[in-house]
Parts: sequence; structure tokens; C-alpha cells
Amino acid sequence: MAQNVAYTPPMGWNSYNCFGSAVHEDEVKANADYVAKNLKQFGWQYIVVDFLWSYDNPPGSNIGNPFQKNLQDGSYVPWLTMDEWGRLMPQPTKFPSAFGGKGFAPLSAYVHSLGLKFGIHVMRGIPRQAVWAKSPVKGTNGITADMIADTNSKCPWMNQMYGLDMKKPGAQQYLNSILELYALWEVDFIKVDDIARPYREAEVEGYHKAINNIGRPIVLSLSPGNTPVKEAAHATENANMWRMADDFWDEWKAVTEMIAYAEQWQGKGGPGHWPDCDMIQIGKLSKRGPVGNERYSRFTPDEELTHMTFWSIFRSPLMLGGNLPENRPFELQMFNNPEVIAVNQQGENPHELYNKDGSMVWYSHVQGSKDLYVALFNLSESSGDVNVPFAALGLKGKIKVRDLWQKQNIGIFKGAYHQQINKHGAVLLKLYVQ
Repeated sequence: MAQNVAYTPPMGWNSYNCFGSAVHEDEVKANADYVAKNLKQFGWQYIVVDFLWSYDNPPGSNIGNPFQKNLQDGSYVPWLTMDEWGRLMPQPTKFPSAFGGKGFAPLSAYVHSLGLKFGIHVMRGIPRQAVWAKSPVKGTNGITADMIADTNSKCPWMNQMYGLDMKKPGAQQYLNSILELYALWEVDFIKVDDIARPYREAEVEGYHKAINNIGRPIVLSLSPGNTPVKEAAHATENANMWRMADDFWDEWKAVTEMIAYAEQWQGKGGPGHWPDCDMIQIGKLSKRGPVGNERYSRFTPDEELTHMTFWSIFRSPLMLGGNLPENRPFELQMFNNPEVIAVNQQGENPHELYNKDGSMVWYSHVQGSKDLYVALFNLSESSGDVNVPFAALGLKGKIKVRDLWQKQNIGIFKGAYHQQINKHGAVLLKLYVQ
């Protein structure tokens, strides 16, 4: 395990799906306020500012993705906000409390004042403008950014960073220096982008070492996927969560594709290390990009139920992607069900029972008992009956069945339980051994 953090899958909110690169401080605070008021008591705690917080998005701009012109040109215009050590700083026009070199410390303090935790997104490597400026590397004697950058290591969809050559003297010190800065800001979570596909072993280890060097508990999240399954042991040793796939959005096909990835990752997650299905696409999305027009999720209510049920039974990290203040009662009810959250936070050893002809069943173990959590899915294009044979789960005798979404007991059954489920729908159960 990378650190003594994330014993259970991290839960929180991330700004990317509703604001892209153009999130502003007041919007982060509004979402933090919502979590504190409505969700904190159910375990939601991380507030994460996603990418390009050092980039100058004009107020009200609809720029959400690097494919939408938010790139520097060859003369490094616009200039990213950066300190004398080549470390990126929050753009003060987007984060006014960062004026005067305060960085994210004031916003982090606000989030912490609500009883929540604060996180940021970072791009792998070192800013190209730091290489151009030959910025000195803090903690070294005469080493500059151009001496540690791997200028052949480039992100294919973002032209602002170079990778680090971790064999070069000073490369680890640069990562140490940015983590020292994040520790001053009291950051609790970092999502490192462009590091899991392709999987950058040396740089993953570099961030892990830098976190250990500062001694502050920080969750390390690797993005985007798909992280190779063959790297599971390395990811487990060095990170706390890692993406299984590229960005997940509100399309049914993406749900079935994510399930296929999860099938490959069965048995790889556990305390401190979690394969990540990506953010939850429920609520108001894409207010300023990054994908499609502003909208409520395109998922049907049954598809949203499948989305939340699968993320819960698989024990993926749960990071909300919508603009929470615009939630309707239905969205809030998806996020504040303590019995469903318990499946995600407390279920043990999730596995697939079967996936055949559009019917699928996953299960996990209830801690300290013989009881089971069981999720039934109808992935087909018409309503249908989904069956759970108790013997296949190792259960005998009479079994009490409780519906966790409905928060009600269904009855006592022997031999099997089956239920008619709408197309693309799901049911989440707890089976009590009598």
C-alpha cells in the first residue's frame, strides 16, 4: 500500500465534468458547501480542483478541454502562473484568494473549515516554460529545469509539460519541491494526469517518494486509463487509486465498457489501493465543456441506477462530477443512501458471479458475517428476469433479502431469488443468512 490513506475508496467531488479547465473559486466553494451540508455525513469528503488551474481562463469562458484552444503557443502565451522554482501556481483571476503568492492555501483552509479535504489535479512532469526559462530546481545546487526534463516525453493532448527524466540528478528534487508546496497548501489528494497510459513507472515512483518525503498523508490518484493490468502490483505499491479506462461520460456504451474493464481488475483492489472507474456522471454536467453542451446527465434513471450500483459493488472510488448545487431531489437520493454507500465502503472482495445474455450479477462479502451484498443488472435492451441461485454464492437454507435502494425487506427465500428489472436497470440487495 502506498500510504496509510484511502483504507476505503475515496469519496468526493471533482470539478472536471462540469467546469473543465474553467472552474472558478466561488464554484469550488459552492460545491464544497453543498457537500458539507448534504453529503459529508454519508462519507463524502474530498473536494478536488481539476486541470489547468494555473491557466488563465477568462471569467465566463466556455473553454473546457485542451482540444478547445486552451493551449500555449510556441512563445508560451498565455504564460502559466509559475513561481521562481518552476512550480505552477493557481491563476489568481480564477482563484482570487491566491493573489500575493498564497497559492491554494486559502481555498484549502476554507474546505478544511467545512470538515472536508482538499485535492488538486496536476499534469505529469515539468512546465515547458520552466524549461525555457531554465528555472532553478529548489533543493539543488545549480540544477535547472532544462537539465531534468525529457523533451521527448510529451503528453499527446496537452502541450504545456515535458516529462521528467528520473535518472537525472534533480528530477526527484523537483517532485519533492512541488509536494513541499502542496503540503504548505495542506493538500490531501493529488490526481496526476498523463501518467497511467502509457504507464510511467519511474515517474509514478517519483511522486510516491515525494509524498513520503513530506510525511503528509496524501492520496495519490493516477490518470487517465487504461492502466495495464500487468502493472497492478506496481500501482498497488506506489499509488492509492488508478484509472482503468479513459474518461467516462454519460453514454450507455461507456457503462458496459467499464464493466468489461472491471472484470479484468477483479481481486486487485483493497485497503489503500483501488482500481478507479472514473467520475460519476449524474447531475448537471458540462457547464463549460469539456464534452457536449450543458445538460443534466443523458443517462436514464435506470441507467443512473446501474451506474451507481456498479461503482458501489465494485468498490470504485466515488467522485461526483456534476455541479452539485443544481442537483434535483433524485440526484441527492442517489448519493445519500447510507445502505448503498456501505456496499462501496465496507463490502469485501467484490467478484462477478456471472454475465450472460444481458443478465449480470456481482457480489461482495459483508464484513464480520456470512451475509452478502448482491447486485443484479439487466444490461439488455428489454426488461427481463435476473436470477441469483443461492448455491452459486455458497448459501444454504433460508435467506432474507433486503433491497438497499428501496431500504426495505423483500422477504425470505430458499434456493434462489429473481426479479424483473427494466432494461439497463439494476437492483442492489443484502442477503442475510438465517
